[in-house]
Amino acid sequence: MDSMQLLSWACIVFTVGMFSTGLTDLKKMRESKSAEDIQFLPFLTTCLNNLGWLYYGILKTDQTIVLVNVIGALLQILYIIVYLYYTNQKRLVMSQTVAAGTVLTCGWFYFTKFLPEGDSRLSQLGLTCSVITVSMYLSPLTDLVQIVRTGDVKCLSFPLTVATFFTSTSWVLYGLQLNDYYIVVPNSPGIFTSLLRLYLFWRFASVTQRSPAYKPMQI
Repeated sequence: MDSMQLLSWACIVFTVGMFSTGLTDLKKMRESKSAEDIQFLPFLTTCLNNLGWLYYGILKTDQTIVLVNVIGALLQILYIIVYLYYTNQKRLVMSQTVAAGTVLTCGWFYFTKFLPEGDSRLSQLGLTCSVITVSMYLSPLTDLVQIVRTGDVKCLSFPLTVATFFTSTSWVLYGLQLNDYYIVVPNSPGIFTSLLRLYLFWRFASVTQRSPAYKPMQI
């Protein structure tokens, strides 16, 4: 097995592991029969991100990207369905889901009808997916600022932080092997934010060591 195959398997294993952290929230919803204290938008935005990268993988004929995002999209759809079943805000959740579906449909229509097949379509799609991924990685920074102020890391998930670090690193290395900076650039912030979280765990974990249960946080 060559280095490219190893990187491909690393991307698959680490990314699916990262997506699977949402199973903790799913279990919590089933046990409590409620979606209270669980955020819905991360599931929805991650699903849109997965579908965008899935299309990119199809255009690029990259089976690693396709497989990872098929699994990711299916998991996010499962989380969305379970959340919709248990939430008391069904109207709000449905409206957000319909809005996301509308955005997805308009995006698909634009890329398939207004852009010619080939490098132009692939480049614009890669740029769009990269911007969305970067924004998702950077969005929790406001929470990290609050953690620095309070010294409380209970809102962070240590397993998710580790999974994100290895996932981002494997995709950066994979993208470098392919000379595909639409893969390299959006995953680089994931390494930075993961290292920052690990530092916060090291810095503040002793303060909350009597309460070691960390609440999972979706990216």
